[in-house]
Amino acid sequence: MIRYLYFVAGFIALGLGFIGVFLPLVPTVPFVILAAFCFTRGSPRFEAWLLDHPHLGPPIHAWRRSGAISRKGKWAATIGLSGSSVLGLVFLPWPWSVAPMTIALASGAWIWSRPDA
Repeated sequence: MIRYLYFVAGFIALGLGFIGVFLPLVPTVPFVILAAFCFTRGSPRFEAWLLDHPHLGPPIHAWRRSGAISRKGKWAATIGLSGSSVLGLVFLPWPWSVAPMTIALASGAWIWSRPDA
């Protein structure tokens, strides 16, 4: 039963990662890494597929090896976080408009503290 739940959670995470390819405010790589984690416990076949995938595999390998994020990924995250901060400032009333900026600053600091892949 637990294995089945991990399997389903892996597909949900992979689906969210796929959505993130097209929506700039939804992260892709963290959901793909989560999918790999779930597939490790739920379906070794799908884990192997993810790890061997030419586009999805390298970020997973880098994360598992050293917790690294590529420089390109860091810049993409920074641009997305900046965009969400601007949207928050424009569309949210005070004091809620500060929340996206605070989250973006904290997230961005953590992302840039990770080693480069």
